[in-house]
Amino acid sequence: MTASPSPAPRPSLLGARLPSFYCPLERDLLHPEAKQVEARAVEWLDAFGLYPDPVERAWGLATHSADFSCRIIPVGNAEALLLFTEWNYWANAVDDWQDSGSDEVGTAAVVEHGARLLRTIEDPGASVLPEGPMTRALLDLVGRTHAMLTPYELRRFVEGTRDWLLGAAWRAAQAEAGTMPGLNEFVAMGPLANGTRFSLTWSDVARGDRLPADVLCSPALTALTDAAGFVVSADNDLFSYDKDDHLEPCEVNLVNVLAHQENCSPAEAVPLAVALRDRVMVLFTRLRAQCEDRADTADDADGTAGELRRHLAALGHYVAGCIAWQSRAPRYASPRNRHELPVTDARFALRYAEAPSVHGTEPPDLPALASWWRQVRD
Repeated sequence: MTASPSPAPRPSLLGARLPSFYCPLERDLLHPEAKQVEARAVEWLDAFGLYPDPVERAWGLATHSADFSCRIIPVGNAEALLLFTEWNYWANAVDDWQDSGSDEVGTAAVVEHGARLLRTIEDPGASVLPEGPMTRALLDLVGRTHAMLTPYELRRFVEGTRDWLLGAAWRAAQAEAGTMPGLNEFVAMGPLANGTRFSLTWSDVARGDRLPADVLCSPALTALTDAAGFVVSADNDLFSYDKDDHLEPCEVNLVNVLAHQENCSPAEAVPLAVALRDRVMVLFTRLRAQCEDRADTADDADGTAGELRRHLAALGHYVAGCIAWQSRAPRYASPRNRHELPVTDARFALRYAEAPSVHGTEPPDLPALASWWRQVRD
């Protein structure tokens, strides 16, 4: 008897293909030791038994966390990159638990775990997490992170982790309440779950750059970092939409927020999401160029100007690298709610736009974004 073919995966609510991505940044960069980093990271995962069975392991590897890490940090120390990669595999396992839709994963559970995780990073001897493979792997990560990072770099990493966990808790609270936030609320809080500063800390660590705090935390660089995080978050909401489209209530993401606000379908909300994303991308490129001009004209006696230029380049690698990674990750291209196992070679047909989908450089009518535009010189 011939087995009947498996039914085709249900179509995406966003349409047959994703929109083109406007990305006037250096693209398709990859760390030269990417393959070695991936192999060593997988050895680490298996040594700690992070995944309970082959199916969970397959889905864990489908995150392509090594590809993500090596694309957003295409240059720098391989040992720092390896530790960052292992953090990303670990964090994606937590993220999958948070996004599982299980009745056990409510706001209280997400907040409780997040608080214990943060205390463990700050004080690995606190013993506030339950015994198990995830905790043992975390303690290994934390111990090596304390050994590698300076005190200020560790503080930056903790703050970046706090952003991620705070954003995850906020999204969990919205889902638990069965509410869809307004657009201004979402753009203010939703991208926190991205963990932008979580990632960018490791980019600086890998390069050995240590910008002074008053430069790193300046209003212009803060706005630029937040703008990069918003673009990456918006892109992730497009690439990952199918992965979570089975959840009830609907996943809190940019597409669903706009669909709810405009009383339209997700497919009809996509151009609105792209328009807002492109407007922020234009702002990002203008503000980054402005910061580069300041670095070029600054006295570089202490090396700060050179470190700033490399940090600005790294912000571009973060945005462009995330697009390339997400387009290739089976986690998104063959999502678990449609496939029993990830399809190894699954990928999106990635297209780049030659120009933004909107004209003009004025800020959108959203108070949560207004401060970014105030940093741009006329």
